[in-house]
Amino acid sequence: MREKLIYLGALIFILTTVLFLQINKIEPFESFSLRYNDINFELQDKKINRDIVFVAVDEPSVNLYGRWPWDREILAKGVEKLSEADVVLLDMIFSESTSPKKDTALADSISSLNNSVCGFFLREKATQNIDNQELEALSSSSLDLLQTQISESKKPKFLYAPFAEMNILPILQACTLSGSFSTISESDHLLRSYPVAVYFQDILYPSLAIQGLRLKYNKDISRADDSHVVLSNRVIELNKNGFIRLNFYKQEQYNIISFLDVATGKIKPDYFKGKIVIVGITEVGAGDVASTPIGSIPGPLLHYTFLSNFLENHLIVEPKNIPQILIVFMSILPFLLIFISKKIVYRVVANVTLYLLLYAYVRYLFVADMIYIDLFYPLVSLILSLIAAEAIAFNIQEKSGKFLRGAFSSYLSADLLDKLIANPEALALGGEAKELSILFSDIRGFTTISESMDPVSLIKLLNRYFTPMTNVVLNNGGMLDKYIGDAVMAFFNAPVDVKDHADASCKTALEMIEELEKLNKELVLQNIPAIHIGIGINTAEVVVGNMGSDTRFNYTVIGDGVNLASRVEGITKNYGVNILITEFTAQKINDNFIYREIEPVKVKGKDRAVLLYELMPTTEKSKEIKKLHDEALRVYKSGDFEKAERLFNQLIDSYSDNPSKYFLQLVQEKHPWGVNKMTTK
Repeated sequence: MREKLIYLGALIFILTTVLFLQINKIEPFESFSLRYNDINFELQDKKINRDIVFVAVDEPSVNLYGRWPWDREILAKGVEKLSEADVVLLDMIFSESTSPKKDTALADSISSLNNSVCGFFLREKATQNIDNQELEALSSSSLDLLQTQISESKKPKFLYAPFAEMNILPILQACTLSGSFSTISESDHLLRSYPVAVYFQDILYPSLAIQGLRLKYNKDISRADDSHVVLSNRVIELNKNGFIRLNFYKQEQYNIISFLDVATGKIKPDYFKGKIVIVGITEVGAGDVASTPIGSIPGPLLHYTFLSNFLENHLIVEPKNIPQILIVFMSILPFLLIFISKKIVYRVVANVTLYLLLYAYVRYLFVADMIYIDLFYPLVSLILSLIAAEAIAFNIQEKSGKFLRGAFSSYLSADLLDKLIANPEALALGGEAKELSILFSDIRGFTTISESMDPVSLIKLLNRYFTPMTNVVLNNGGMLDKYIGDAVMAFFNAPVDVKDHADASCKTALEMIEELEKLNKELVLQNIPAIHIGIGINTAEVVVGNMGSDTRFNYTVIGDGVNLASRVEGITKNYGVNILITEFTAQKINDNFIYREIEPVKVKGKDRAVLLYELMPTTEKSKEIKKLHDEALRVYKSGDFEKAERLFNQLIDSYSDNPSKYFLQLVQEKHPWGVNKMTTK
């Protein structure tokens, strides 16, 4: 429960932080977000509208007519050639008078156009004095319909400035409408949006391109709701500042022609028929340059971009609340995967894969349907949650690992302990049914040994005995369950899986006898009685797990299969053998082991007899004994007691074989083959 609260606290902190950054557009994160999503414009290849033309006062024009500003009569001759255009947008200002003749010439050329839109700038400070006539002429271009009754909290905060720089009165009066040039860049100083309208002296004036569209369609612009306006049945989505996100094109698509080609007649007037023409300046030092996601472009191309977006239905749509939903999802994802998968590699791959799939889908939405969804803040939330979740999981695992190492280092091999630490859920309170191989070993005649030694010496002897026995169990992947006095209990295939666990248990038993022989050689030299043990092994489905309470428990096994292994160990002394295995273990082990049939035994407390086998050392001598024993047992089962007696005597004489001594007595008593019922544990 405490761990879940830690995860929950981290998740809430990350969610709150990222949502705060996203909603309030905190720097530098907002700049990173904008740059991160600019890839949209590189991925798409949409076509620009071909009925828009930018006539540029460029270097060739300046080379012929001189540096800007030009004589207004020169400009007038070029403007006259645009009379076939639907609308002409003049992205330039004539704020100072020259001579009446020249000013009138330019005003007349503008008046000759079908529809013309002149521009003006909003400024924080300006020296130009605007008289009432100029203000009255400008006010004819204002837009009252945008100012419908909408609550102040929802109304977009249109751009506002107290001063303006505008055209002189003759030119202002010659223009059909006037529109604003003013715009503002994003926090990273790149221009990505286009304003619908601006405030000047509490009057709302549309931007240059909006005025051009009003003239082209002879339609006014109206508000649909607090974040949308409508022009010619086309809905335009606004942000809270009254701006539209521009959908940029590849720079080479923009149709730019030189003013020189227009003025000299190289491009005929009928070329402009039905087109929207933007007249602006690109010559270095005279024209304005806009820094955008697609690079630096002439300022007039911002109008061009918006016009094409509108005409080609390339206006960007920004679904509300989707970024916040993605932030929540990406914040939760790493914490959710912590509880689904225990492998850190799987979790990281899953997190990255899901984000990449989302990334690909969102980019596809933009390319296919112009749907713009910010993916930067969801990425931030994913990274922070991934780091936090894995750090918490690592810390918890480290603490759990230290506990498990302290608790199980004496009972499991290092390899198995590492696996257990990686999957600690195997130790949850409770049990599971699982097939295990259970091994019991016990010292023969321990009471006699203990009576001949003082307590300190006895403990030292047991430690000398238990050390190699324990090492053998651990080295073969076993779990040392407990020491029971002089007995050892171990099992294989839990708490972590052990491949061929029956083989591992039998290999352990054989190595325990080998280690005991080495120890006995040392004991004999020290005048200490040799130790003899019996080992019983059974393979069965038992219940394994933590048994006890929440605060105090023991990882162990219970079930009939465990009891049978214990009984089998006790029976070894009846046949004078070191190791007995049940038929269930014999069925699981491979052919490399040597084992011989003993007899079916019905242990105390069980109704069903179990066939027992002696597990023998892997030697040529064992093979010879097994071959002769199998023949003697076959003869005995057939009822030929005389021949069986000869064969068992041969085994005794040649090998001093203890099981043969047991069977010889049965043969001599002409006791038929059958089930041996044990009456003791």
